[in-house]
Amino acid sequence: MNPKKLKKLKRQLKKERPVSTTNNYITRLERYRELFKQNSTITFLINQILESNRLIQQKLLPQQLPVLELPEDIQDQIFNQIKDQYPLGDPRGDQLWEKLTAELPKLDKLLRSYRDYLEETYGMWAYISAPFISDLAHYLADRPTLEVMAGNGYISHGLRLKQQNVYATDSLDWVQENETGKHLVTEVEKLDAISAIEKYGNQVDFVIMSWSPDGVPIDVQILEKLRSLTKQPTLICIGEPNGATNSADFWKTAKLIEPENTQQLNQHYQPFDLIHDQLYLIK
Repeated sequence: MNPKKLKKLKRQLKKERPVSTTNNYITRLERYRELFKQNSTITFLINQILESNRLIQQKLLPQQLPVLELPEDIQDQIFNQIKDQYPLGDPRGDQLWEKLTAELPKLDKLLRSYRDYLEETYGMWAYISAPFISDLAHYLADRPTLEVMAGNGYISHGLRLKQQNVYATDSLDWVQENETGKHLVTEVEKLDAISAIEKYGNQVDFVIMSWSPDGVPIDVQILEKLRSLTKQPTLICIGEPNGATNSADFWKTAKLIEPENTQQLNQHYQPFDLIHDQLYLIK
């Protein structure tokens, strides 16, 4: 496959999110690590995913991830490695070249599918890393915090490990529906978002809302509810404006505040795939 064809395939992949529907995602990555063991760029990316998965499996916060995609010069890298191993014209080199380059588009798609694997396997939508939680806990500074729609509780779990005072809540209506409901990592109180704000809203300084469903207006209802409170806690929203999360009306009405703190909090919350979600401080 020549570079032009590979670039065309990459453009096609960017038009829609890849979906990992297989149960052997990690096994496939391990096979590719063996196949491309001579290429340090590829083995580095695969090892990052494998280590991240290992930590999450153990209910530990994973490391921050690099961008999980093959570099534009990956074919040049492979060509030079094969050239160092076999003389030009050697059929063994030609066969190896055909074998490795034929697998590049599949590997690239697999790397880009890690978020889908996390969603399907662990119910982790926003990628919550240890460095990010350290930054967030430092910002919260033990001030009382409520997390709504906490899901399996990855954010609250990390903050509790930092001795942060946080109430984790979720309706938990989805727990019996699929495999991800078996992966709660911390205690989560069964409360829908509005009920949670009614119970804790006047007791907290911050409310965390991560990856509110795309196009569902619950985020607007949450923002309106917070604005109706006497104390009016700051909303910490993790999402992608006009992208994979939240409703369009939410981003229209959200008032972004504290740009310097927002920038600091996003130092360790950087995109690793085609989703460009970030943390936003909102009133």
